[in-house]
Amino acid sequence: MAPQPVVTGLSPKEGPPGTRVIIRGEFLGSRVQDLIGLKICGSDCLLSAEWKSPNKIIARTGPAKGKGDIIVTTISGGVGTSTVQFRAYHETIGPLKESAVWIEESPSQNFAWGRRTLTQSGLTQEDPLGLSIEGNEQKIPEDLRDLFPDACGDLSQENFSPAWFMLENHLATSFEDLKAGLAYLKRKVESQKEGQLSFLKSNAGSVIDQLDTLMNIRDKFQEDVKLYGKEPFSILEQSIENSISESQKIFTDVLVRKEKADSTRSVLFALSRHKFLFCLPNSVDRRAKAGEYDIVVNDYSRAKNLFGKTELAIFRQVLEEVDQRILLIRRQLHEKVVKMPQSVEQQKKLIKALTSLELQQSGTAIGDRLRNTDPAWDAIEARAKYLESTFRQTFDQYTTKDAAAQEKTKNRDPNQAPSRVNFCEELCDIAASQLPDLWRLGQLYFTGELRGPHDPKPGDFKRMVLTAIEKFCIYLRLAILIAADQRALRQSSGISWPIGSSSATHHFLPWIPQCLRYTRIAYATLIGLDLPSDALDIIQKLIDEVRLFCFSIIFKRATDRCKKLGAQETWETTVEDYPGATQLPAALETLLVETLDEVQSVCMQPEVREGNLLEPHSDGQREVTQRLQELLSAFSGIIAELAYPSHDDETPTHNVSQLLGFPNAQQPESVSGAGGGGAAVNWEQRMLCCLANYAYCNKTFFAHIGEVFVRYGYPLPTLAIETARYNANQLFTNLLEEYVEHKGDPLVGTIEPSMYLGRFQWDHEMEIGLGQLRPYAHECLDNLVGVYSEIYNISPTLLRPILESIVQTISEELARLMSCVQHFSYTGAIQAHVDIRLLRDALDNYANETAKNYFMEALEAISPPLNGEQKRKADEILERVKRNMRLQLLCFSVKEP
Repeated sequence: MAPQPVVTGLSPKEGPPGTRVIIRGEFLGSRVQDLIGLKICGSDCLLSAEWKSPNKIIARTGPAKGKGDIIVTTISGGVGTSTVQFRAYHETIGPLKESAVWIEESPSQNFAWGRRTLTQSGLTQEDPLGLSIEGNEQKIPEDLRDLFPDACGDLSQENFSPAWFMLENHLATSFEDLKAGLAYLKRKVESQKEGQLSFLKSNAGSVIDQLDTLMNIRDKFQEDVKLYGKEPFSILEQSIENSISESQKIFTDVLVRKEKADSTRSVLFALSRHKFLFCLPNSVDRRAKAGEYDIVVNDYSRAKNLFGKTELAIFRQVLEEVDQRILLIRRQLHEKVVKMPQSVEQQKKLIKALTSLELQQSGTAIGDRLRNTDPAWDAIEARAKYLESTFRQTFDQYTTKDAAAQEKTKNRDPNQAPSRVNFCEELCDIAASQLPDLWRLGQLYFTGELRGPHDPKPGDFKRMVLTAIEKFCIYLRLAILIAADQRALRQSSGISWPIGSSSATHHFLPWIPQCLRYTRIAYATLIGLDLPSDALDIIQKLIDEVRLFCFSIIFKRATDRCKKLGAQETWETTVEDYPGATQLPAALETLLVETLDEVQSVCMQPEVREGNLLEPHSDGQREVTQRLQELLSAFSGIIAELAYPSHDDETPTHNVSQLLGFPNAQQPESVSGAGGGGAAVNWEQRMLCCLANYAYCNKTFFAHIGEVFVRYGYPLPTLAIETARYNANQLFTNLLEEYVEHKGDPLVGTIEPSMYLGRFQWDHEMEIGLGQLRPYAHECLDNLVGVYSEIYNISPTLLRPILESIVQTISEELARLMSCVQHFSYTGAIQAHVDIRLLRDALDNYANETAKNYFMEALEAISPPLNGEQKRKADEILERVKRNMRLQLLCFSVKEP
C-alpha cells in the first residue's frame, strides 16, 4: 500500500468555475490509471483532471462556491489530504465576458419623456468622504465576502454596505480624518438641498422674461380668436392629431427596426461569445486533414464539457453536426491505423486519438454506430500481416530475379553477389527494422499506454511474433541451406527456391559466410528487444544450422584444394622424423591450419547468445568428424594417385639382371635425399615415397592432426583419425603388395632358370672345391642387394616390411624347387646345402617364421640327407663363401638400418 496523497501547492488559489488549476503534492498516483478521484471544494473534477506525474495534476474547477480542500484519491494510496485551500466564487457576467451558459440580455435603453437615458460612466467615482485612499493598501486579513455574504462595497449597487466600503478603502485612515470626511459629506448633502432656491435667485431676470413672453403669447392668442374665431383651433387640433398619429407610426417602425437591430446584435454577441462551438465542425475537419488529431480531441472534449448538457436547440443541433464529423474522423482514423507502412510513433498517435474519440462517444446513440473493438490490437495485427507480406514479396522478387539470372550464366560477374545473398541482406534488414516496431507496439499495448476497454491478448501476440520469426527463418533456410532437405521445407511452408544450375550453386557457396554475417546482425538487433527465449531460440537454431553449413562448405573447399596437392609434390624427402616422407603431409597441415583459421573467424567462434557447436554427441561434432574424414581420405587418395604411374610416365622396369652372375645393369636415378637436389624420380621411387608417407601418416602425422584440432578448441577427433589411419594402413598394405609383387615376382622368376642354366642337374657330380655358389644364389643375393639399396636410399624404415615379403617368397620358391629334385649327387647335395644355408643366414634378419620354415623345408628336401663328412665340407665351403661375399652380405647384417 502506497502512502496517502498529500496536496501541498495550488496555483491559482481562487477563481470562478472552470478555472484551470495546477495541483502539486506528493504520492498523487503512480500512473494515469491510478488516479480515481479528485474533488475541489467538494465538487468532482476527475473528468477534467490530467495526470502529469506523481507530483503534479492539472484540472478545472467545478460549480462550487466558497473555500474548500483539494482531495486526491488513488488506488494505491486511498483518499488523501490537503494542506492548502481553494476559494471558489461566482462573478457577474458582462456583455463582453465569455461564458459557458446563455445569458438573457434585456434592453439597456430606458425611455423617459421620449429621451434615452445616458449610460453609466466608466470613470472611477471620487471618494464620497473626500479623503485620499493613498496609504490604505493594507487589506483586512479576513475575506470580506465571508463577513458580508449578501453585501458589497460598490456605491452604485443596491446592497451597498458602508462597513465593507470602510474596511476596503479606509482601513488605515485615522479617526480624526474620518470625522473630517463625515463633515465633508454632510456639507455636500446640504448644498444639494439648497440647490433649487439658489437657482431661482441667480436666474430671476430670466424667469421674469419668460413670464413676459408667456403673457404676450396669451394676448396674441386672444386677438387671433377675435379675428378668426375658434375654427382654426379644430384645424390645428386635427393637424396635431394627424401629426401625432404619423409620428406614432414612425416611432413604431423605428421601434421595430430597433428591436430587430437589438436581436441581430444579440445574435452577433452570442455568435462571438460562442464562436468556438459554431466553428467547431469546420475546425475539426480542418485539423483532421492537417493531422492535428490531438487538437481535435481537446476541442471535442471541451465542447462536450461546456455544451454537452445544454437544452438550447441551436447548441444541440451544432453538437449533433460535430458528432457526425467526429464519427467520420473515427472511420478515417481506423483506416489510417491499419494502413501500412508507417512508423510506430505515427500509429501510437493515431491510436490514442481514436481511443479518446471513441471513449467520448461511447454510450451515445451516434457512438454505437461505429464500434472499433480494439484499435491498438488492429494496428498490431496490421503490422504483423504487413511484415509477413513484405517477407513474401521480397522472396518472390528475388526468386524471379534468380530464375532470370540462370539464363545469363555465361556473362555472370564472379565478384557480383548472387541473388540469394542480396535476398538475405534485404530480408535481414526488414526483420531488423520491422520486428522491433512490432514488438514495441505490442509492449505499448500491454503496458496500458495504448490499451482500450477490452482485455489484452498476450497469447495471441506471442504466437504472432513467433510466426513472424518462423517465417523469417524459413525464407533464410530456403535461400542459404541449399544442401538441406528442400522437399521437407517445401512441404511444410508451401514455397521453394528455384533449383539453379551447378555453376550458380558453385558461385553462391563462397558467399555463405556473408549470409551468416547478415543473419547474426539481425539476431543481435532482436536480442536487444528482450524477446522471449523461445522466439530467440528459433533464430539461434537457424544460425547454428548456417554455421554448420558454412563449416561444411569451407571444409569441402579445403578437400577440393587437398585433391590438388599432388601437383605441388616435389618429392623432397626432408622430413626429419621419418626418412622417405615428403613435404606432402606438411602441405596438408598448412592447408588445414588455414582452413581452421578461416572456420574459426567465420562460423565456429560463438557470438552473443550462440551455443557451442562442439558439444558431445552433437551434430556439430559429427559434422567435424565427417568433414575431417573426407579430407584425410582425399589426402590418402592423393598419395595413392601419386604412387601409380600415369600415362606420361615411362614403362616401369624390373630392376633384376637377366645376366647370371651380374648385378642389375640398369641403375635408375634416385630421389634427392635429405639434403640433395631434386632429380628425376621414377615410378619405383615414387611408390617408396608414397609408402613412407602412408607409414608416416599412420604412425605420427594423423595423431598430430588431432593435436592441431585440439589446439583450436575442438574435441579430439578420435573417430576421424582412427578411420584415416585404418584407410591409410589399408592403402599402405595394397601399395606394399604392389611393390613387393613388382620387385619380388621378377626376382623369384629368375631362380629356377638360373638354377638349371647349362643343363645343370643336381644328381650329377660337380666341382665344389673352389668354394663358390651356384649362379642362381648369386643372382638372388645381387638382386636383393639392389632392392635393399633402392629402399635404403629412400626410406630405411621400409626395409623390413618389403624385404620380409620378398624373402618369404624366395624361401617358398626354394622349398618348392628343392622338393622337386628326386635325387642329389654327393657333391650336389653339398652345393645345395651351402646355397640354401647362405641365403638363410644372410637373410635371417628379414626372415619371418614362415620364411624360416620354408628354408628348413628346402634343407630337409635334400635327399639323401648329408652325412657327417658332407656337413663338414659344406661348413668349410660356407665359411669360405661368406668371406668372399662379405661385402654383399654386410648390408643384410644390420638389424635396424
